[in-house]
Amino acid sequence: MTKIAVIGVKESSGREFLNLLAENNIPVEDIFALEAKSPLGTVVSYGEDDEVDVLSLEEFDFKKADIAVFAATKEVSKRHIKRAITASIYVIDLSQATFTDSSVPLVIPEVNSDVLSKDTKVVGVPTSIVYQTLQPLANILKEHKLTRLVINVFCSASYYGHQAMDELFTQSRKIFLNEPLADNQEVFKKQLAFNVLPQVGEFIGDETALEWTINAEIKKILQTEIKVHANCAFVPTFIGDAAFVNAEFADEIDADALRDSMKSVKNVVVFDKTVDAGYVSVDDVQGEDSVYISRVRQDVSVPNGISYWTVADNLRAGQALAAFAILKLMQKA
Repeated sequence: MTKIAVIGVKESSGREFLNLLAENNIPVEDIFALEAKSPLGTVVSYGEDDEVDVLSLEEFDFKKADIAVFAATKEVSKRHIKRAITASIYVIDLSQATFTDSSVPLVIPEVNSDVLSKDTKVVGVPTSIVYQTLQPLANILKEHKLTRLVINVFCSASYYGHQAMDELFTQSRKIFLNEPLADNQEVFKKQLAFNVLPQVGEFIGDETALEWTINAEIKKILQTEIKVHANCAFVPTFIGDAAFVNAEFADEIDADALRDSMKSVKNVVVFDKTVDAGYVSVDDVQGEDSVYISRVRQDVSVPNGISYWTVADNLRAGQALAAFAILKLMQKA
């Protein structure tokens, strides 16, 4: 059986990936749970009945595993992915540590799995918002060239992990109790509760880190100089990301045709009714495996324009499930 090492099991995406492995009946004895500087005796739950000892990442021999899934921080992953590569095992990178390496493909299986070969040892997983933007377009991209994307992103606190979700919860509670928030603005630097913050990641020139990343990842996946403009903001939700996407194509495309095309993409659900509540919201998708699409319509402000609303559980559908799909492709290689 394939031995799988999961690095960063205390991180939100690592925890969700472990859940997905358990749900797919991967035997607990085939799992290595790893964390940087993990104290002896630390365990993490695996499914409803099992627990896995959390081993020290620094001391782990990667030759014991067949595939390593890195869900730790970028800094930790950069240090230890090199060790995994040296051990000649497959690596799936959820941390973005390998993103700038031109030899490491960034893969959404339904969109560009053709870049994988038997010689591909390291594969990157894109950020969740890029996954839920491009995944619904998987079939239409086989017939129509995409020339421009404008993406307005609404990020949940989980982008920064458990500490950020805890901060949002504490801020919300203190506002109801009429208590000061001065000691609870460490992650976001401002009040996120009942607010919207137009910054996701540090600033890189005029753009924030996530805005820059979206642009670069889409170009790497599609292997084209497509024009991309992203606007990203934090909204006071705990899990799940949403976006309005405006897509421009090189030739004429009909909203109804796109809607039908999206319905045939694996792990994409189209729920699009022009009535009150005839759409999917962030609250509807927590714990769900699929990317949900609503509000598909013509963008009449540009030639060949379409817009749509996309929502997904960023930890599960946008990260864990994407990594699991790549894992299954690697097992077949």
